[in-house]
Amino acid sequence: MTSIDVQALTKLYGTTRAVDNLTFSVRPGRVTGFLGPNGAGKSTTMRLVLGLDRPTGGSATIGGQFYAQLGEPLRRVGALLDAQAAHGSRTARNHLLALAVSNGIAVRRVEEVLEEAGLSRVGGARIKTFSLGMRQRLGIAAALLGDPEVVMLDEPSNGLDPEGIIWIRELMKRLAREGRTVLVSSHLMNETSSFADHLVILGRGRLLADVPMQEFLDSRSSPRARVRTTEPTRLCDLLTRKGYAPAQGDDGRWTIEGAKAGEIGAIAAAAGIPVLELTDEQATLEQAYLDLTANDAEFASASTPSTHHQEA
Repeated sequence: MTSIDVQALTKLYGTTRAVDNLTFSVRPGRVTGFLGPNGAGKSTTMRLVLGLDRPTGGSATIGGQFYAQLGEPLRRVGALLDAQAAHGSRTARNHLLALAVSNGIAVRRVEEVLEEAGLSRVGGARIKTFSLGMRQRLGIAAALLGDPEVVMLDEPSNGLDPEGIIWIRELMKRLAREGRTVLVSSHLMNETSSFADHLVILGRGRLLADVPMQEFLDSRSSPRARVRTTEPTRLCDLLTRKGYAPAQGDDGRWTIEGAKAGEIGAIAAAAGIPVLELTDEQATLEQAYLDLTANDAEFASASTPSTHHQEA
């Protein structure tokens, strides 16, 4: 099993603790979203995993080995940390060819990943002519070049257009379904909620959460149901007699705190009350994340939005 294992990882820059005694694992078969405010230590942690920096203490291994010990590392780990790192005077194709030859990867893979990243038609163009989104696609193509078991992406949606965002979202989910280990750092909460199965959240270099996505959302919000019916007065009276406190909104829908949709639906059905709409609500990932990290952001505004609900 190829996993990323971080154990008591610490990195000091002078007196600053960029990473502080961090321990977590990234498992195969799921997309792990790597979240945290600016300055939380996400990029530093990824650099430490990839051997681009040395830890002050602790360790970070991939499949039980340090990255520097891996033979032909692009066959084991594909990573995108900086889309601007490719030499601007090279063509996209030559950039990938250089990586392939130096890692013992079949040359045919260059054309395959150019096609997968939607860059086949511009493979002969110099990278310096590329937009940010095209450079991002090229960086992802490079990460996929060795058909790796582990994929690490830092802000992969940065610069992508809507079609590109859908593409990278589906790509990450497919890689996880194939049993690969996928770690994705992002500050786009709504986007992360569309692809992540598991979350690792940092604050000031420390671990704040290591938890499945749904469990995290459930833990940051209480049950709430919303219902719309053709017999609102009757349903309200019935729910009130059963100990609920329904509140009507301006849109005609009723909100019932502390209740799940299944409970309200069963009560309405037993009484023969028609239901036009019935939904559970919970905090969005963005709301739950802000609630968790409110005291751990390096730069924060004077006020932070409080956690509220939206339809699930």
